[in-house]
Amino acid sequence: MQDSFTLAGLLIVAFLVSIPCGYLRESFRKYTVPWFFLVHLPIPLVVYLRHLAGFGWRVVPFTLGGAVAGQIVGGWYKRRIRHGRKAPKRQP
Repeated sequence: MQDSFTLAGLLIVAFLVSIPCGYLRESFRKYTVPWFFLVHLPIPLVVYLRHLAGFGWRVVPFTLGGAVAGQIVGGWYKRRIRHGRKAPKRQP
């Protein structure tokens, strides 16, 4: 039972740490150095927290999913702020 709460906390932290990175990432052109840096910035922290909590490789897809979801939400929020109520889709 405690492992479930620890995993839930880890997923929430992965999500919350990735939101600001996704917000800032939206300011840069796709596939530039700063864009890649902001995409990968929260990953070492999530890996460290996963290791600290004692989880193995089985939870990596879940933590990665939480980080990706945070990036998506942060980018969506930046587009919404920039373009008003309706956020357009990202241009390539």
